[in-house]
Amino acid sequence: MTDESAPGPTPLEALDGPGPLARRLNQVHTRLWYEAVHQDVTGPQFTVLSLLDAHGDMDQGTLGARAHLDKSTAAPLLRRLRQRGLVDIAQDADDRRRKVVRLTEEGRALAVALAPRVTAVSERILAPFTPKEREQFLALLRRAVERSPDQDGDA
Repeated sequence: MTDESAPGPTPLEALDGPGPLARRLNQVHTRLWYEAVHQDVTGPQFTVLSLLDAHGDMDQGTLGARAHLDKSTAAPLLRRLRQRGLVDIAQDADDRRRKVVRLTEEGRALAVALAPRVTAVSERILAPFTPKEREQFLALLRRAVERSPDQDGDA
């Protein structure tokens, strides 16, 4: 039973929670990304190109899951990458219901060229931290994301 007469947090105090802080961090990242990378590719597009570069061809469903994209986001994103000649999409020879996504040489070259700029964005965000604090911060972010309530019933 809760004590309804006990004062709760004020609205201003509520702004110090993970949601508002994550939103602000995302705003910082978006601004830095736009300055350094945006003209070439979006963050989710870079994620897709990087995953294909690292893991090779994969079906659209697996790629979407690994990139943490829902179906309504993945299909148009892949269509745009295909229109730019950065990926090829073909029916799976073994299962015609599946589509296989392959990175083109142009896509690979773009991902490789952008990697230092994407890393520079991360470096700017992490600049206030010592190397040990960076490791801790990233580990805590990974844990928060991996154990979020929307991740396969965890938490």
